[in-house]
Amino acid sequence: MKNARVLLLAVLLLCLAQQAFAQTAAIWPQWRGPNRDGISKETGLLKQWPAEGPPLVWKATGAGRGYSSFSVADGKLYTLGLRGDREFVIAFDVATGKEAWATAHGSAFHNDRGDGPRGTPTVDGDRVYALGGDGDLSALDARTGKIIWSKNILKEFRGSNITWGISESPLVLGNKVLVNPGGPNASIVALNKADGSVIWKSQSDRAGYSSGIPVEVNGATQVVFFTSERALGLDAKDGRLLWDYSRPANDVANVATPIVRANRVFISSDYGAGGGVVEIKPDNKAQEIWFTRDMRNHHSSSVLIGDYLYGFSSAILTAIKFDTGEIAWRDRSVGKGSLVYADGNLYCFSENGVVGLVEATPTGYKEKGRFRIPQDSLPTWTHPVVAGGRLYLRDQDTIYAFDVREKK
Repeated sequence: MKNARVLLLAVLLLCLAQQAFAQTAAIWPQWRGPNRDGISKETGLLKQWPAEGPPLVWKATGAGRGYSSFSVADGKLYTLGLRGDREFVIAFDVATGKEAWATAHGSAFHNDRGDGPRGTPTVDGDRVYALGGDGDLSALDARTGKIIWSKNILKEFRGSNITWGISESPLVLGNKVLVNPGGPNASIVALNKADGSVIWKSQSDRAGYSSGIPVEVNGATQVVFFTSERALGLDAKDGRLLWDYSRPANDVANVATPIVRANRVFISSDYGAGGGVVEIKPDNKAQEIWFTRDMRNHHSSSVLIGDYLYGFSSAILTAIKFDTGEIAWRDRSVGKGSLVYADGNLYCFSENGVVGLVEATPTGYKEKGRFRIPQDSLPTWTHPVVAGGRLYLRDQDTIYAFDVREKK
């Protein structure tokens, strides 16, 4: 009897621990985190990694082909992947890595730089909104994966797919879900998140690879998108064009998510273009403050920590002052990749499977450890996520969860 009571107590404690983990993990509900800025609010994380890297909690297969990153909410890890000839929205248990559900929601996207979806699901309350590589947009029940409504935004709004596939992550704002299908008079559309019906349509730019962000300025909400031609600010209520800024755009791929602080917005791209900061004036016009070719974000967006932007300028990790464009330092670091920020450090993930911990300081490059994950035949372009004391990485079909908490 005594052994039975001990076993029961152990099981109860394990269940409570898993429940507590699920609650603390509900902090990365969309692309680039709670505020779409690449910043995690996690604290109590390792300041230095062991030589072999942080401990692996679990490794799972079944994510499918593709480059989609993760959303984390209510004990589940959500992503997209190509299985066979269908795209799936997939949920995994954060505690164990086991699949919770998988729902087919769209056709396959194929490309010589890697098949499958690119965007990250957005979790909003009890729903998940997912946009696939061929333009399929679905709203699903977050608990069960049941599809609530679905449509193909390229077909409905007469957009044409872009070279490397639709890559944005849907922006949910109030009662709206906003996406960039790139159709005539429907470059940006706002849909009713309850049923997918159209609220407004605006502009005629082709789609970019970037994801939209909300900006609170001049007492109202704007949405900023980076299309194939320009960055633009629209009134969130009716889609009215307020301002645009084309200098950071290139003719190949505009990918990085804009960065906002107060009434200033940073927009950047690679392919020789560069990045600049515009200030949104009281009349809602955008005035360029500075522009540089020394911060050229390719597929990875920068993060703004304090007064400095940290990001990959093509293949070089760079720190640059947000207000002036002055460079603080440059380093080759782990090689060209992506990054997020948590608890004083940058979590850098190169396209060659190398993971690095770098202190976010303008005083110089300070690496706090690195390790490598096994790599498929394609680049490791999925962006990392830090949530619930875990570092989540993906290489195509395989997901890794590392424990990055400080040991007490």
